[in-house]
Amino acid sequence: SCSVLECAAPLLVGPGIGLNAEGIEHKTRVIERALALHAEQAGDPLHSLFCLGGFEIAALTGAYLACAQEGIVALVDGFICSVAALVAVRLNPSCRNWLLFGHRGAEPGHRHLLETLQAEPLLDLGLRLGEGSGAALAVPLVRLACELHNGMATFAEAAVADRPA
Repeated sequence: SCSVLECAAPLLVGPGIGLNAEGIEHKTRVIERALALHAEQAGDPLHSLFCLGGFEIAALTGAYLACAQEGIVALVDGFICSVAALVAVRLNPSCRNWLLFGHRGAEPGHRHLLETLQAEPLLDLGLRLGEGSGAALAVPLVRLACELHNGMATFAEAAVADRPA
């Protein structure tokens, strides 16, 4: 995400699921070295994906693009999934219309990504658990919203006045 956003590693690096200060410093140095190796291509989402992203980010990016192409909403969960969403949106901005963000995690980088994507997640619980825990909490909310949308009467059907009394 640092390469795509062209921002410094310390702005986005956090403890993940439990790094101490020394671990965060090491993580930051590793990211800074990788960014330096590919500085000429900073801002290029595809180059960043090829050279700096993992297979999971590449797979998710492809999945988000495919969902958008097919008109299917995708639930984005957590930091890594949001990095893939950023790459997908930078490659095809209309993809953003098909992304629903499950939660805002505690990682500073996740907050920054969500702001960049102009995404308001369904939940803000400060999670940093991983393993799809945010999506597991958001899915029932999405299902309930669909049930309400499909099952509730309209104002006209319920004879509700359009104007406040």
